Amino acid sequence: MKVPIEVEDEKNKAVEPEETESVETTSAEPTEAEDGVDAEAAAVEPEDPGDKDEEAEERARVEAAIRAGEEAAERELAADAGKLREERDELQKKLSDVEDQIEAAKKEASEATDRMLRLQADWENYRRRTAAERLAEKERAAEGLVTNLLPVIDDIERAIEHAGATEDNDQLKQFVDGVSAVHAKMLSVLSKEGVEPIDPAGKAFDPLAHQAVGRVEDKDAFDETVAQVYQKGYKMGEKVIRTAMVTVTYGGPKRPAEPEPEEE
Repeated sequence: MKVPIEVEDEKNKAVEPEETESVETTSAEPTEAEDGVDAEAAAVEPEDPGDKDEEAEERARVEAAIRAGEEAAERELAADAGKLREERDELQKKLSDVEDQIEAAKKEASEATDRMLRLQADWENYRRRTAAERLAEKERAAEGLVTNLLPVIDDIERAIEHAGATEDNDQLKQFVDGVSAVHAKMLSVLSKEGVEPIDPAGKAFDPLAHQAVGRVEDKDAFDETVAQVYQKGYKMGEKVIRTAMVTVTYGGPKRPAEPEPEEE
């Protein structure tokens, strides 16, 4: 330790330099004996209980701060986890709503497709039905026209047949030939529309296409054979629009059965 040196007056300040340096050196640098005494005093000096209390309090404060930080972190993590759960639940709900909307859209699309198919089928049926009706109406109109023309054709045929018996008059013969040409042309026009005459003379009687107006006994001809045609019949396509008026034979042998056509 440094020993303070009190200076009483100015005279003492005027000390010789050598003496002053020696004094300062002596007071500044402690001796080995003094160092030893201080070390022993420090080693022997007992610890203060207050220092231990301060260290314990400091340790407690540190531990409390750590626990507070951990609790705050746990609370923050819990809050974040709650938010994430809420977002997950909201997204799941939105996903469920979207799935429901997709299912509803698929159902509506399926129903619309079914309705479209039904409408298309109804339209096809309507189109076929109307086409068939128009065709039938056209056929009925043509059939009515042809039916009205048939008596005229019958009259022409009877006039030709009656005039053909008079062969002496050349002018009448030319007139008959002209009428015959008109008759043939008329039949040609009707043939283009599918109209064909039914002239079953010498053929088997068909009750669907022939109308029997009399019976004639003929043992040489097959039974139920058309002997004479009083009025020709006509058919339009596969439909008979007028049956032929005929006489039918009886008393002859039975007609042999016709062989059935072989199926391919």
